[in-house]
Amino acid sequence: MILEKINKPPSRGSRFVTIGRNSRGYWVAQENNGLFGGLFVSRAQAFKYALSENGHHSGAIVLTPNVVELDMHRKTYFPLTAAGARSLRSRAARRSGSA
Repeated sequence: MILEKINKPPSRGSRFVTIGRNSRGYWVAQENNGLFGGLFVSRAQAFKYALSENGHHSGAIVLTPNVVELDMHRKTYFPLTAAGARSLRSRAARRSGSA
């Protein structure tokens, strides 16, 4: 296990990512709320992906010896602003061809 010196703590908006091996031996990087994740052949690839997705906050990445299974079916809560709701309705209308 490699320990890294953390120069600055993760910002409030950074996303925590857990990296570990799944039951088949592949490396998994999974954001704590299930917003993103992936399977990787090496720990280095999983770490690089986690850094790129969480805003390059190495302090927000947890390497675990526990089995980590990729879960892309997690329900997450996204509070919508009025502008965000309008944007979603607009995209849905474009997809259905009624825009």
